[in-house]
Amino acid sequence: MEQKTELKRSLGLIDATSLVAGSMIGSGIFIVTSAMARDVGSAAWLIIIWLVTGLLTMSAALSYGELAGMMPNAGGQFVYIQRAYGKLVSFLYGWTVFTVIQTGVIAAIAVTFANYTAIFFPVLENEISSFGGSFALTNKQIVAVISIVFLTYINTKGIKTGKTIQLIFTLAKLIALFALIIFGLYVGLKTDVLSNNFENMWDASKTVLNADGSVTITKLAGFALLGAMGATIINSLFSSDAWNNVTFIAAEIKDPKKNIPRSLFLGTLLVTIIYIFANIAYLALLPMQGTPNTATVVENGIMFASQDRVGAAAANMILGNIAVFVMAGLIMISTFGCNSGLILSGGRLFYAMANDNLFFKQATILNKNGVPAKALWLQCIWACVLAVSGKFGDLLTYATFASLLFYILTIYGIFILRKREPNAIRPYKAFGYPFVPMLYIVVTVLICFNLLYFETKNTSIGLFIVALGIPVYYLFLHKKE
Repeated sequence: MEQKTELKRSLGLIDATSLVAGSMIGSGIFIVTSAMARDVGSAAWLIIIWLVTGLLTMSAALSYGELAGMMPNAGGQFVYIQRAYGKLVSFLYGWTVFTVIQTGVIAAIAVTFANYTAIFFPVLENEISSFGGSFALTNKQIVAVISIVFLTYINTKGIKTGKTIQLIFTLAKLIALFALIIFGLYVGLKTDVLSNNFENMWDASKTVLNADGSVTITKLAGFALLGAMGATIINSLFSSDAWNNVTFIAAEIKDPKKNIPRSLFLGTLLVTIIYIFANIAYLALLPMQGTPNTATVVENGIMFASQDRVGAAAANMILGNIAVFVMAGLIMISTFGCNSGLILSGGRLFYAMANDNLFFKQATILNKNGVPAKALWLQCIWACVLAVSGKFGDLLTYATFASLLFYILTIYGIFILRKREPNAIRPYKAFGYPFVPMLYIVVTVLICFNLLYFETKNTSIGLFIVALGIPVYYLFLHKKE
Protein backbone atom coordinates (compact mmCIF):
# COMPACT_ATOMS: atom_id res chain seq x y z
CA MET A 1 0.00 0.00 0.00
CA GLU A 2 1.41 3.40 -0.97
CA GLN A 3 1.18 6.37 1.34
CA LYS A 4 2.38 9.95 1.41
CA THR A 5 4.87 10.33 4.22
CA GLU A 6 8.07 12.22 4.98
CA LEU A 7 11.45 11.03 3.76
CA LYS A 8 13.55 9.55 6.58
CA ARG A 9 17.11 10.51 7.44
CA SER A 10 19.19 7.35 7.27
CA LEU A 11 22.40 8.25 5.36
CA GLY A 12 25.64 9.14 7.13
CA LEU A 13 28.76 11.03 5.99
CA ILE A 14 30.33 7.99 4.32
CA ASP A 15 27.11 7.28 2.41
CA ALA A 16 26.86 10.89 1.23
CA THR A 17 30.54 11.04 0.23
CA SER A 18 30.12 7.76 -1.63
CA LEU A 19 27.22 9.27 -3.58
CA VAL A 20 29.28 12.36 -4.50
CA ALA A 21 32.30 10.37 -5.71
CA GLY A 22 30.27 7.54 -7.21
CA SER A 23 28.05 9.90 -9.22
CA MET A 24 31.06 11.78 -10.57
CA ILE A 25 33.09 8.77 -11.72
CA GLY A 26 31.50 7.26 -14.80
CA SER A 27 33.25 6.53 -18.08
CA GLY A 28 34.54 10.01 -18.91
CA ILE A 29 37.93 9.68 -17.21
CA PHE A 30 38.69 6.66 -19.43
CA ILE A 31 37.80 8.43 -22.69
CA VAL A 32 37.82 12.25 -22.84
CA THR A 33 41.58 12.73 -22.44
CA SER A 34 42.08 11.70 -26.08
CA ALA A 35 39.87 14.50 -27.40
CA MET A 36 41.48 16.98 -25.00
CA ALA A 37 44.94 15.93 -26.17
CA ARG A 38 43.97 16.60 -29.78
CA ASP A 39 42.58 20.01 -28.79
CA VAL A 40 45.67 21.31 -26.94
CA GLY A 41 48.50 18.91 -27.87
CA SER A 42 50.48 19.70 -24.72
CA ALA A 43 51.02 17.56 -21.64
CA ALA A 44 51.38 20.56 -19.35
CA TRP A 45 48.27 22.33 -20.60
CA LEU A 46 46.34 19.05 -20.41
CA ILE A 47 47.17 18.63 -16.72
CA ILE A 48 46.40 22.31 -16.08
CA ILE A 49 42.94 21.90 -17.62
CA TRP A 50 42.22 18.94 -15.33
CA LEU A 51 43.58 20.91 -12.36
CA VAL A 52 41.41 23.94 -13.19
CA THR A 53 38.43 21.58 -13.58
CA GLY A 54 39.10 20.13 -10.13
CA LEU A 55 39.50 23.57 -8.51
CA LEU A 56 36.33 24.85 -10.17
CA THR A 57 34.39 21.77 -9.07
CA MET A 58 35.68 21.98 -5.50
CA SER A 59 35.04 25.73 -5.25
CA ALA A 60 31.48 25.19 -6.46
CA ALA A 61 30.99 22.31 -4.01
CA LEU A 62 32.33 24.38 -1.10
CA SER A 63 29.98 27.21 -2.07
CA TYR A 64 26.99 24.85 -2.30
CA GLY A 65 27.76 23.81 1.27
CA GLU A 66 26.35 27.09 2.57
CA LEU A 67 23.09 26.63 0.68
CA ALA A 68 22.85 22.98 1.74
CA GLY A 69 23.26 23.98 5.38
CA MET A 70 20.53 26.61 5.08
CA MET A 71 18.10 24.36 3.20
CA PRO A 72 18.63 20.67 4.06
CA ASN A 73 15.57 19.62 2.07
CA ALA A 74 14.86 17.14 -0.72
CA GLY A 75 15.50 18.68 -4.13
CA GLY A 76 18.74 20.45 -3.27
CA GLN A 77 19.72 22.79 -6.10
CA PHE A 78 16.08 23.15 -7.18
CA VAL A 79 15.25 24.45 -3.67
CA TYR A 80 18.26 26.82 -3.59
CA ILE A 81 17.36 28.37 -6.95
CA GLN A 82 13.73 28.80 -5.93
CA ARG A 83 14.61 30.62 -2.73
CA ALA A 84 16.95 33.00 -4.55
CA TYR A 85 15.08 33.54 -7.83
CA GLY A 86 11.52 32.24 -7.47
CA LYS A 87 9.51 29.38 -8.93
CA LEU A 88 9.92 30.06 -12.66
CA VAL A 89 13.71 29.85 -12.65
CA SER A 90 13.70 26.82 -10.35
CA PHE A 91 11.19 25.10 -12.64
CA LEU A 92 13.38 25.80 -15.68
CA TYR A 93 16.22 24.10 -13.83
CA GLY A 94 14.06 21.10 -12.91
CA TRP A 95 12.65 20.95 -16.46
CA THR A 96 16.14 20.86 -17.96
CA VAL A 97 17.29 18.25 -15.46
CA PHE A 98 14.32 16.00 -16.22
CA THR A 99 14.25 16.39 -20.01
CA VAL A 100 17.98 16.25 -20.65
CA ILE A 101 20.56 16.56 -17.88
CA GLN A 102 19.72 13.76 -15.43
CA THR A 103 17.85 11.45 -17.79
CA GLY A 104 20.27 12.10 -20.66
CA VAL A 105 23.26 11.25 -18.48
CA ILE A 106 21.50 8.12 -17.20
CA ALA A 107 20.81 7.07 -20.80
CA ALA A 108 24.36 7.82 -21.95
CA ILE A 109 25.91 5.90 -19.07
CA ALA A 110 23.55 2.96 -19.57
CA VAL A 111 24.52 2.77 -23.26
CA THR A 112 28.21 2.98 -22.30
CA PHE A 113 27.63 0.09 -19.88
CA ALA A 114 26.02 -1.88 -22.71
CA ASN A 115 28.85 -1.02 -25.14
CA TYR A 116 31.44 -2.50 -22.80
CA THR A 117 29.23 -5.49 -21.97
CA ALA A 118 29.31 -6.23 -25.70
CA ILE A 119 33.08 -6.79 -25.46
CA PHE A 120 32.31 -9.92 -23.43
CA PHE A 121 29.20 -10.80 -25.43
CA PRO A 122 29.69 -9.76 -29.09
CA VAL A 123 26.16 -10.93 -29.96
CA LEU A 124 24.94 -7.68 -28.39
CA GLU A 125 26.27 -5.82 -31.42
CA ASN A 126 23.52 -7.34 -33.57
CA GLU A 127 20.57 -5.29 -34.75
CA ILE A 128 17.07 -6.40 -33.81
CA SER A 129 15.31 -4.25 -36.37
CA SER A 130 15.73 -1.01 -38.31
CA PHE A 131 13.30 1.65 -39.43
CA GLY A 132 14.37 3.46 -42.56
CA GLY A 133 17.95 4.56 -42.59
CA SER A 134 17.86 6.76 -39.49
CA PHE A 135 17.01 4.38 -36.64
CA ALA A 136 18.07 0.89 -35.65
CA LEU A 137 17.22 -1.05 -32.49
CA THR A 138 20.14 -3.12 -31.23
CA ASN A 139 20.69 -5.66 -28.49
CA LYS A 140 22.95 -3.12 -26.76
CA GLN A 141 20.07 -0.67 -26.45
CA ILE A 142 17.94 -3.40 -24.88
CA VAL A 143 20.72 -4.10 -22.35
CA ALA A 144 20.92 -0.36 -21.60
CA VAL A 145 17.16 -0.22 -20.97
CA ILE A 146 17.27 -3.35 -18.79
CA SER A 147 20.06 -1.83 -16.67
CA ILE A 148 18.05 1.39 -16.13
CA VAL A 149 14.90 -0.53 -15.22
CA PHE A 150 16.81 -2.89 -12.89
CA LEU A 151 18.57 -0.07 -11.02
CA THR A 152 15.30 1.85 -10.73
CA TYR A 153 13.63 -1.25 -9.28
CA ILE A 154 16.49 -1.72 -6.80
CA ASN A 155 16.20 1.90 -5.68
CA THR A 156 12.45 1.57 -5.08
CA LYS A 157 13.25 -1.04 -2.43
CA GLY A 158 14.40 1.60 0.01
CA ILE A 159 17.24 4.01 0.64
CA LYS A 160 19.23 1.36 2.53
CA THR A 161 19.28 -0.95 -0.50
CA GLY A 162 20.26 1.95 -2.74
CA LYS A 163 23.07 3.10 -0.45
CA THR A 164 24.46 -0.44 -0.16
CA ILE A 165 24.67 -0.77 -3.96
CA GLN A 166 26.27 2.67 -4.14
CA LEU A 167 28.89 1.90 -1.47
CA ILE A 168 29.87 -1.43 -3.03
CA PHE A 169 30.28 -0.08 -6.55
CA THR A 170 31.97 3.17 -5.49
CA LEU A 171 34.50 1.20 -3.44
CA ALA A 172 35.09 -1.21 -6.34
CA LYS A 173 35.73 1.55 -8.87
CA LEU A 174 37.99 3.48 -6.47
CA ILE A 175 40.12 0.39 -5.85
CA ALA A 176 40.33 -0.29 -9.59
CA LEU A 177 41.27 3.31 -10.40
CA PHE A 178 43.94 3.37 -7.68
CA ALA A 179 45.31 0.12 -9.14
CA LEU A 180 45.41 1.66 -12.64
CA ILE A 181 47.25 4.69 -11.29
CA ILE A 182 49.73 2.80 -9.09
CA PHE A 183 50.61 0.09 -11.62
CA GLY A 184 50.54 2.63 -14.44
CA LEU A 185 53.10 4.82 -12.72
CA TYR A 186 55.14 1.78 -11.65
CA VAL A 187 55.40 0.53 -15.24
CA GLY A 188 55.51 3.93 -16.93
CA LEU A 189 58.22 5.49 -14.78
CA LYS A 190 60.61 2.74 -15.82
CA THR A 191 60.53 4.25 -19.32
CA ASP A 192 61.24 7.71 -20.69
CA VAL A 193 57.67 8.25 -21.97
CA LEU A 194 56.70 10.76 -19.25
CA SER A 195 59.87 12.83 -19.67
CA ASN A 196 59.42 12.83 -23.45
CA ASN A 197 55.83 14.04 -23.08
CA PHE A 198 57.02 16.93 -20.90
CA GLU A 199 60.08 17.79 -22.99
CA ASN A 200 58.26 20.57 -24.87
CA MET A 201 55.37 20.68 -22.48
CA TRP A 202 54.20 24.24 -23.23
CA ASP A 203 54.09 23.85 -27.02
CA ALA A 204 50.36 23.70 -27.70
CA SER A 205 48.68 22.69 -30.94
CA LYS A 206 45.32 21.55 -32.26
CA THR A 207 45.29 18.28 -34.20
CA VAL A 208 42.44 17.55 -36.60
CA LEU A 209 41.89 14.20 -38.34
CA ASN A 210 40.56 14.95 -41.83
CA ALA A 211 38.05 12.85 -43.74
CA ASP A 212 40.78 11.52 -46.06
CA GLY A 213 42.82 10.23 -43.10
CA SER A 214 45.37 13.04 -43.16
CA VAL A 215 46.13 15.13 -40.09
CA THR A 216 46.20 18.94 -39.81
CA ILE A 217 48.19 20.45 -36.95
CA THR A 218 47.74 24.11 -35.97
CA LYS A 219 50.03 25.78 -33.44
CA LEU A 220 48.27 27.50 -30.56
CA ALA A 221 49.31 30.53 -28.54
CA GLY A 222 47.73 33.53 -26.83
CA PHE A 223 43.97 33.89 -27.29
CA ALA A 224 43.85 30.93 -29.65
CA LEU A 225 45.25 28.72 -26.88
CA LEU A 226 42.84 30.16 -24.30
CA GLY A 227 39.97 29.57 -26.72
CA ALA A 228 41.00 25.95 -27.31
CA MET A 229 41.35 25.35 -23.56
CA GLY A 230 38.00 26.99 -22.87
CA ALA A 231 36.30 24.80 -25.45
CA THR A 232 37.91 21.49 -24.46
CA ILE A 233 37.46 21.98 -20.71
CA ILE A 234 33.82 21.04 -21.29
CA ASN A 235 35.07 17.43 -21.58
CA SER A 236 36.69 17.38 -18.14
CA LEU A 237 33.85 19.38 -16.58
CA PHE A 238 31.33 16.85 -17.88
CA SER A 239 33.48 14.00 -16.50
CA SER A 240 33.49 15.77 -13.12
CA ASP A 241 29.80 16.62 -13.06
CA ALA A 242 26.92 15.21 -10.97
CA TRP A 243 28.66 16.04 -7.66
CA ASN A 244 25.57 18.16 -6.80
CA ASN A 245 23.31 15.08 -6.81
CA VAL A 246 23.91 14.60 -3.09
CA THR A 247 21.94 17.80 -2.46
CA PHE A 248 18.86 16.19 -4.06
CA ILE A 249 18.68 13.64 -1.22
CA ALA A 250 19.33 16.14 1.59
CA ALA A 251 16.10 15.10 3.34
CA GLU A 252 17.52 11.59 3.86
CA ILE A 253 20.95 12.55 5.22
CA LYS A 254 21.63 12.55 8.95
CA ASP A 255 22.78 15.92 10.35
CA PRO A 256 22.64 17.40 6.82
CA LYS A 257 23.83 20.84 7.88
CA LYS A 258 27.25 19.32 8.58
CA ASN A 259 27.36 16.15 6.50
CA ILE A 260 26.34 17.62 3.13
CA PRO A 261 29.08 20.31 3.07
CA ARG A 262 31.63 17.75 4.31
CA SER A 263 30.60 15.14 1.74
CA LEU A 264 30.73 17.70 -1.08
CA PHE A 265 34.28 18.68 -0.13
CA LEU A 266 35.57 15.16 0.52
CA GLY A 267 33.96 13.64 -2.57
CA THR A 268 35.10 16.32 -5.03
CA LEU A 269 38.61 16.41 -3.51
CA LEU A 270 38.97 12.63 -3.80
CA VAL A 271 37.81 12.56 -7.43
CA THR A 272 39.98 15.56 -8.39
CA ILE A 273 43.09 13.82 -7.04
CA ILE A 274 42.20 10.56 -8.80
CA TYR A 275 41.54 12.28 -12.14
CA ILE A 276 44.81 14.22 -12.13
CA PHE A 277 46.88 11.16 -11.22
CA ALA A 278 45.03 9.03 -13.78
CA ASN A 279 46.08 11.50 -16.48
CA ILE A 280 49.66 11.49 -15.21
CA ALA A 281 49.56 7.69 -15.44
CA TYR A 282 48.35 7.97 -19.06
CA LEU A 283 51.22 10.33 -19.83
CA ALA A 284 53.68 7.93 -18.18
CA LEU A 285 52.48 5.01 -20.28
CA LEU A 286 51.64 6.50 -23.69
CA PRO A 287 53.14 9.19 -25.93
CA MET A 288 51.00 12.31 -26.21
CA GLN A 289 51.31 12.48 -29.99
CA GLY A 290 50.30 9.63 -32.26
CA THR A 291 49.26 8.46 -35.67
CA PRO A 292 45.63 7.46 -36.33
CA ASN A 293 44.61 3.93 -37.29
CA THR A 294 47.96 2.27 -36.61
CA ALA A 295 48.57 -1.26 -35.37
CA THR A 296 49.76 -0.61 -31.79
CA VAL A 297 48.56 1.48 -28.86
CA VAL A 298 51.98 3.17 -28.66
CA GLU A 299 51.82 4.34 -32.27
CA ASN A 300 48.27 5.62 -31.74
CA GLY A 301 49.37 7.54 -28.67
CA ILE A 302 46.93 9.32 -26.38
CA MET A 303 45.55 11.49 -29.18
CA PHE A 304 44.42 8.63 -31.37
CA ALA A 305 43.68 5.86 -28.88
CA SER A 306 41.25 3.43 -30.53
CA GLN A 307 37.73 4.87 -30.22
CA ASP A 308 39.23 7.40 -27.75
CA ARG A 309 39.58 4.61 -25.16
CA VAL A 310 42.74 5.98 -23.60
CA GLY A 311 42.08 4.08 -20.37
CA ALA A 312 42.05 0.77 -22.25
CA ALA A 313 45.21 1.76 -24.15
CA ALA A 314 46.97 2.58 -20.87
CA ALA A 315 45.85 -0.71 -19.33
CA ASN A 316 47.20 -2.51 -22.40
CA MET A 317 50.66 -1.16 -21.57
CA ILE A 318 50.39 -2.73 -18.10
CA LEU A 319 48.61 -6.02 -18.79
CA GLY A 320 48.93 -6.66 -22.51
CA ASN A 321 46.03 -7.89 -24.65
CA ILE A 322 43.96 -9.02 -21.65
CA ALA A 323 43.63 -5.34 -20.74
CA VAL A 324 40.70 -4.99 -23.14
CA PHE A 325 38.61 -7.25 -20.92
CA VAL A 326 39.97 -5.88 -17.64
CA MET A 327 39.19 -2.29 -18.65
CA ALA A 328 35.78 -3.31 -20.02
CA GLY A 329 34.97 -4.88 -16.66
CA LEU A 330 36.17 -1.79 -14.80
CA ILE A 331 34.04 0.53 -16.92
CA MET A 332 31.03 -1.75 -16.49
CA ILE A 333 31.45 -1.51 -12.71
CA SER A 334 32.05 2.24 -12.88
CA THR A 335 29.05 3.03 -15.08
CA PHE A 336 26.69 0.67 -13.23
CA GLY A 337 27.59 2.25 -9.88
CA CYS A 338 27.41 5.75 -11.31
CA ASN A 339 23.91 5.19 -12.69
CA SER A 340 22.72 3.75 -9.39
CA GLY A 341 23.61 7.04 -7.68
CA LEU A 342 22.11 9.19 -10.45
CA ILE A 343 18.84 7.24 -10.43
CA LEU A 344 18.60 7.31 -6.64
CA SER A 345 19.12 11.07 -6.37
CA GLY A 346 17.21 12.23 -9.46
CA GLY A 347 13.92 10.88 -8.17
CA ARG A 348 14.20 13.07 -5.08
CA LEU A 349 14.48 16.23 -7.20
CA PHE A 350 11.29 15.42 -9.09
CA TYR A 351 9.61 14.55 -5.77
CA ALA A 352 10.48 18.06 -4.51
CA MET A 353 9.15 19.62 -7.73
CA ALA A 354 5.88 17.70 -7.40
CA ASN A 355 5.46 18.93 -3.82
CA ASP A 356 5.57 22.46 -5.24
CA ASN A 357 2.96 21.54 -7.89
CA LEU A 358 5.62 21.85 -10.59
CA PHE A 359 5.68 18.19 -11.61
CA PHE A 360 3.19 15.34 -11.88
CA LYS A 361 1.32 15.07 -8.56
CA GLN A 362 1.83 11.29 -8.42
CA ALA A 363 5.56 11.93 -7.90
CA THR A 364 4.82 13.14 -4.34
CA ILE A 365 3.73 9.66 -3.24
CA LEU A 366 6.19 7.58 -1.23
CA ASN A 367 5.87 3.79 -1.30
CA LYS A 368 5.96 1.50 1.73
CA ASN A 369 9.78 1.71 1.70
CA GLY A 370 9.68 5.49 2.09
CA VAL A 371 10.87 6.08 -1.50
CA PRO A 372 9.30 8.35 -4.19
CA ALA A 373 8.85 5.31 -6.43
CA LYS A 374 6.58 6.96 -9.01
CA ALA A 375 9.07 9.80 -9.48
CA LEU A 376 11.77 7.17 -10.01
CA TRP A 377 9.67 5.31 -12.59
CA LEU A 378 8.84 8.53 -14.50
CA GLN A 379 12.55 9.27 -14.64
CA CYS A 380 13.17 5.67 -15.74
CA ILE A 381 10.67 5.82 -18.60
CA TRP A 382 12.11 9.00 -20.12
CA ALA A 383 15.72 7.82 -19.69
CA CYS A 384 14.81 4.57 -21.50
CA VAL A 385 13.23 6.55 -24.35
CA LEU A 386 16.43 8.57 -24.71
CA ALA A 387 18.58 5.42 -24.57
CA VAL A 388 16.60 3.77 -27.37
CA SER A 389 16.41 6.96 -29.47
CA GLY A 390 20.19 7.28 -29.65
CA LYS A 391 19.84 11.07 -29.44
CA PHE A 392 21.06 11.48 -25.84
CA GLY A 393 24.59 12.38 -27.00
CA ASP A 394 23.34 15.41 -28.92
CA LEU A 395 21.04 16.40 -26.06
CA LEU A 396 23.87 16.24 -23.53
CA THR A 397 26.02 18.44 -25.75
CA TYR A 398 23.20 20.97 -25.87
CA ALA A 399 22.48 20.76 -22.14
CA THR A 400 26.03 21.05 -20.81
CA PHE A 401 26.02 24.79 -21.48
CA ALA A 402 22.66 25.17 -19.73
CA SER A 403 23.96 23.15 -16.80
CA LEU A 404 26.89 25.56 -16.38
CA LEU A 405 24.47 28.51 -16.43
CA PHE A 406 22.46 26.97 -13.59
CA TYR A 407 25.64 26.41 -11.56
CA ILE A 408 26.47 30.11 -12.01
CA LEU A 409 22.95 31.15 -10.98
CA THR A 410 23.00 28.88 -7.93
CA ILE A 411 26.31 30.20 -6.62
CA TYR A 412 25.32 33.80 -7.31
CA GLY A 413 22.27 32.97 -5.19
CA ILE A 414 24.60 32.95 -2.17
CA PHE A 415 25.25 36.67 -2.71
CA ILE A 416 21.53 37.36 -3.16
CA LEU A 417 20.55 35.49 0.01
CA ARG A 418 23.37 37.01 2.07
CA LYS A 419 21.94 40.45 1.22
CA ARG A 420 18.23 39.55 1.40
CA GLU A 421 18.42 37.27 4.45
CA PRO A 422 21.43 38.42 6.51
CA ASN A 423 20.09 36.84 9.70
CA ALA A 424 19.26 33.43 8.25
CA ILE A 425 20.88 30.50 10.05
CA ARG A 426 24.00 29.41 8.18
CA PRO A 427 25.61 26.42 9.95
CA TYR A 428 28.33 26.45 7.29
CA LYS A 429 29.50 29.50 5.35
CA ALA A 430 30.93 29.34 1.84
CA PHE A 431 34.71 28.88 1.95
CA GLY A 432 36.61 32.03 0.97
CA TYR A 433 33.45 34.13 0.55
CA PRO A 434 33.17 36.36 -1.43
CA PHE A 435 36.37 35.63 -3.38
CA VAL A 436 36.10 31.87 -4.04
CA PRO A 437 32.43 31.92 -5.14
CA MET A 438 33.04 35.02 -7.28
CA LEU A 439 36.14 33.46 -8.85
CA TYR A 440 34.06 30.43 -9.83
CA ILE A 441 31.39 32.68 -11.34
CA VAL A 442 33.90 34.77 -13.32
CA VAL A 443 35.81 31.75 -14.70
CA THR A 444 32.64 29.84 -15.57
CA VAL A 445 31.10 32.90 -17.25
CA LEU A 446 34.24 33.21 -19.38
CA ILE A 447 33.95 29.51 -20.30
CA CYS A 448 30.31 30.08 -21.28
CA PHE A 449 31.20 33.06 -23.49
CA ASN A 450 33.94 30.95 -25.03
CA LEU A 451 31.42 28.17 -25.75
CA LEU A 452 28.96 30.68 -27.20
CA TYR A 453 31.65 31.79 -29.64
CA PHE A 454 33.15 28.40 -30.56
CA GLU A 455 30.05 26.19 -30.16
CA THR A 456 27.30 28.63 -31.15
CA LYS A 457 24.90 26.00 -32.53
CA ASN A 458 25.08 23.66 -29.51
CA THR A 459 24.81 26.45 -26.94
CA SER A 460 21.88 28.05 -28.76
CA ILE A 461 19.97 24.77 -28.84
CA GLY A 462 20.76 24.32 -25.14
CA LEU A 463 19.21 27.70 -24.38
CA PHE A 464 16.22 26.78 -26.56
CA ILE A 465 15.63 23.60 -24.51
CA VAL A 466 15.62 25.69 -21.33
CA ALA A 467 13.25 28.25 -22.90
CA LEU A 468 10.82 25.48 -23.87
CA GLY A 469 10.19 25.07 -20.16
CA ILE A 470 8.54 28.51 -19.91
CA PRO A 471 5.20 27.55 -21.55
CA VAL A 472 5.27 24.23 -19.67
CA TYR A 473 5.65 26.15 -16.38
CA TYR A 474 2.54 28.21 -17.08
CA LEU A 475 0.73 25.03 -18.09
CA PHE A 476 1.44 23.58 -14.62
CA LEU A 477 0.27 26.85 -12.99
CA HIS A 478 -2.95 26.75 -15.04
CA LYS A 479 -3.49 23.10 -14.08
CA LYS A 480 -3.01 24.03 -10.41
CA GLU A 481 -5.76 26.65 -10.66
